[in-house]
Amino acid sequence: MKKVTKFSSALLALTLGLTACSSGQDTGTKETTDKNDDTKKSEEVVKIVYARGKDATKATEEIVKAFEAKYPNIKVEFREMPSDTGAQHDAYVTMLNAKSSEIDVMDLDVIWPAEFAQAGYVLPLDRFIEKDGIDLNAYNQGALAAGNFDGKQWAMPKFIDTGLLFYRKDIVPEEKVPKTWDELLTAAREFKGQGGTQFGYLMQAKQYEGLVCNAIEFIAAYGGKIVDENNNVVVNSPETIKGLKKMVEIATSDVVPSNITTFTEPESHTAFIEGQSPFIRNWPYQYALANDPEQSKIVDKVGVAPLPAGDKGSAAALGGWMTAINAYSKNKEAAWEFVKFMTGPEGQKISAIYGGLAPTLPELFKDEEVLKANPFFAEEGFVNGLNAAVPRPVVPNYPEVSEIIQINVSKAIAGQITVEEAVANMEKEIKAVMQ
Repeated sequence: MKKVTKFSSALLALTLGLTACSSGQDTGTKETTDKNDDTKKSEEVVKIVYARGKDATKATEEIVKAFEAKYPNIKVEFREMPSDTGAQHDAYVTMLNAKSSEIDVMDLDVIWPAEFAQAGYVLPLDRFIEKDGIDLNAYNQGALAAGNFDGKQWAMPKFIDTGLLFYRKDIVPEEKVPKTWDELLTAAREFKGQGGTQFGYLMQAKQYEGLVCNAIEFIAAYGGKIVDENNNVVVNSPETIKGLKKMVEIATSDVVPSNITTFTEPESHTAFIEGQSPFIRNWPYQYALANDPEQSKIVDKVGVAPLPAGDKGSAAALGGWMTAINAYSKNKEAAWEFVKFMTGPEGQKISAIYGGLAPTLPELFKDEEVLKANPFFAEEGFVNGLNAAVPRPVVPNYPEVSEIIQINVSKAIAGQITVEEAVANMEKEIKAVMQ
């Protein structure tokens, strides 16, 4: 693939897409710091708890190690949350509704900051940012905006995600890398069974947030939308129906595992690195995982391309994760030091090298060590994949909208309702919750 030397234009294409929903309501959260807060200058050793979903890479371990070496008076305990983003969201909400201080720092999906800010769950970071002179202009502005609500910054951007197609270079010739979803089905059937593979294609089809991401990609590839830029519900269209029909066709075909509706990211990426499929739809971290000799059977055998196109071209769900501080934390100053480190140049470089995560600091795409660990960051397929990114519905009550999509798409895949019925249901139900 052709090498790309400048990334700023590609990343700027994300700026308008990666925005969090906002209702404009004041949370009433006070920007006060507990008198018992510990700073990095304190001689007392402080322990903070950092929560995020399962990390199959070494990135979290290496970040904690590097941080503790730099700040020996702050110890970080990692608490693993559910890998299912919906379950993770609900676990946070349950904990924070009870005003629990058991965790200090947490990773948030880009669709959560506005909700958590409005609920008073997370701490505004502006005074920390100002005190330490953090240059917010150095970040991808779209990624940064996802953590901004009501004029305040509630979370710092950790990495950008977008759906990509990974394939086995030792099985699939470059000229046969599928450009359309129809070609994907054909190629998946052709290469299924070759090189010891059991399946032809892997995706995320369990009823959870990952299913919404996959669905958005099919819908947008065929010209459909869930909600338009004016917050009108426009899901019931021929384009949406065509996109979802293609998704159902693939999810119920003989190229995917028979239990594909139980697959989230861990199930799909595990099957891929064990050599069970020539193709997978996943996020950028898949590349680093596939090239980890301690876990993967397919090291140096993986290529990357944009997701296949529909009638309107290729479309990829835009995602990413932010990092925030629990408003009820008893160690807010120490928590900020960890957030600042993890989402700053040092932490993001570690995430890129050990986790294969695309930085929200554009300068890191020029870093030699980052590119050595992630050569696909300099490939046309990766940059084109970023350019194909589209947001999920940007609405104030996204969790409700997401659940409606999940339930109806799941029923369509299961054959309980037709795609036309699923789309009609979504139109009615989404309009009801958005009134």
